[in-house]
Amino acid sequence: MKVNKIIAGLGLLMLSACVSKPTSQIDVDETLHYCDVQIHKTLSSLHSVDSMDYTMMPRNILSGETEWNLRKATKEEWTAGFWPGVLWYDYEATGNDSIRDEADKFTRSLEFLAEIPAYDHDLGFLIFCSYGNGYRLTGNEEYKKVILAVADSLATLYRPAVGAILSWPRNVEMFGGHNTIMDNMINLEMLFWAAKNGGNKNLYNIAVSHADKTMLNQFRDDYTSYHVAVYDTLTGECINRCTHQGYADNSMWARGQAWAIYGYTVVYRETKDPKYLEFAEKVTQVYLERLPEDYIPYWDFSAPGIPNAPRDASAACVVASALLELSTFCEGEQADKYKNAAEKMLVSLGSKEYRAGDVNNSLLLHSTGHWPAGSEIDASIIYADYYYMEALLRLKKINDGKSIY
Repeated sequence: MKVNKIIAGLGLLMLSACVSKPTSQIDVDETLHYCDVQIHKTLSSLHSVDSMDYTMMPRNILSGETEWNLRKATKEEWTAGFWPGVLWYDYEATGNDSIRDEADKFTRSLEFLAEIPAYDHDLGFLIFCSYGNGYRLTGNEEYKKVILAVADSLATLYRPAVGAILSWPRNVEMFGGHNTIMDNMINLEMLFWAAKNGGNKNLYNIAVSHADKTMLNQFRDDYTSYHVAVYDTLTGECINRCTHQGYADNSMWARGQAWAIYGYTVVYRETKDPKYLEFAEKVTQVYLERLPEDYIPYWDFSAPGIPNAPRDASAACVVASALLELSTFCEGEQADKYKNAAEKMLVSLGSKEYRAGDVNNSLLLHSTGHWPAGSEIDASIIYADYYYMEALLRLKKINDGKSIY
């Protein structure tokens, strides 16, 4: 009897150890290997032409197509930094020096942005996804110089009278004033980084002011977000709230809410002000509560035709990555809640429903770019792949007990 009690006690100890050990719902290494295979398919396709042009960046693969549609890296092409970023993440995952060489060549195609005036707010997407990851992984001082120069350029779009960055200078007349879009929250990370890595310290203040102004004017009482806030250019008064890519002015555009979740998580990381953590959790909660069963949102939470409306895998990727970071700022059940939700998103994204595989050369299917304009509907889009890889790498680091930075 005594022996049986000892065995039973050992069994309970072993069971307890198994229960407390962190587990993952997804095979991260297998998924990163899948990404590497797909990336090599794209590189092979790009190199099949007579002369390789490193200024031509993958943008999308429309439904029924197999090859990436390429866009020239210009000041107008806001997605041009994501493909170099995908390559840097693949280099981080594999250590493959040939991938590093490709990442470097595509990244350097964006150097011109450090030498021209800011065209719009997308400089963070363009430069921090490319040069930012490149500097993080290599410490190349040439990369750092470009980031600092472009951060200063982005800061020229800050309007003190408003307290926020002007997103689209070309659209001031169209909106009837200074426009700030939710996407702009992502570009603050570059300003924070520059302020603490040799750049102008005031960049920190600009980022905080923008985050505060957006918090004040671009959210409803239930913490769903407006895509666009419009301000009087002279007084700074908020005069309109509307959408540009969502279904309606009063609807929750999935990727817009995703930018908010990601953006305020970053602002908390950089400031450690608890009001931003609290806010990030509130904008996250309303998003999670309204998700469909597979955790991949429809392109807008009020989209016509639900449950047959297009999904937006890109929004799921952005949120999965953000939630993994958010989980590191919380403890206990709250941390588990965010990590588990992120893993559910990644499980769905890794399923045959969303994994591109043999369908085309991308990583993922079923993203929605700009539904009101009829653009990139049910497509593979490069920024979905970028945030997918970021989320996978963050999950791997968390599971290995490492910092995600």
